[in-house]
Amino acid sequence: MKGALIVIDGGDGSGKATQARMLLDYCKKHIVPFAYLDFPQYDKFFGKLVGTYLRGELGELKAVSPYLAALPFALDRFSQRKAIQREIDAGKLVIANRYVTSNIAYQAARFDKPEEAKDQEHLIAWIEELEYRFLQLPKENLVVYLHVDPTIAKQLTLKKNGRSYLNGKKEDIHEKSHTYRDSVNKLYEKLYKRYDHWEKIECTKNGTIRSKEEILEEIIAILKEKKYISI
Repeated sequence: MKGALIVIDGGDGSGKATQARMLLDYCKKHIVPFAYLDFPQYDKFFGKLVGTYLRGELGELKAVSPYLAALPFALDRFSQRKAIQREIDAGKLVIANRYVTSNIAYQAARFDKPEEAKDQEHLIAWIEELEYRFLQLPKENLVVYLHVDPTIAKQLTLKKNGRSYLNGKKEDIHEKSHTYRDSVNKLYEKLYKRYDHWEKIECTKNGTIRSKEEILEEIIAILKEKKYISI
């Protein structure tokens, strides 16, 4: 079976890490060759700078240009470019928790007013050129987009255990503003509708979060339908 890059993406609190871990367990159980990537890599050189930004130590969200904010996220991925390509070439299912798509969603969401539509499109194109063409990161084969209503997602985020990159804080600067969360959610929806290789999973039902097992079953069904796995 040919290698493929599968991205698990979605807003904060959507359960990406949980689903990625469960998918890894599935691959182990069914002897599917796989590799796993978790971005940002907060313990690595550029990932540490990402953490500094997310803690607000470079300024609050509106004080940092989205073009500048996008760079450390992109360079963090670039540090793994050769490894990603090597695993794909080896025929593995490469599973990434966040990827280029997250950078696009979170930074382009800063331009959320109707009169900023051109600015938003320019930034989307710029990040794609930066990561895919200039840094030559492999293009993902599939994005599994986990959608959770922003209000529910915020509640889930606040329940998370302490995250090392926050140094004791409960939320980072991307998570603090409900308005910004809504803008990010809208941007993810826009990307999902734009790109044919995106698949959406609705993670809530009747105002409550669906079981993680049920969501995983839907992810597996998509991977089988797309022939990325056969068992």
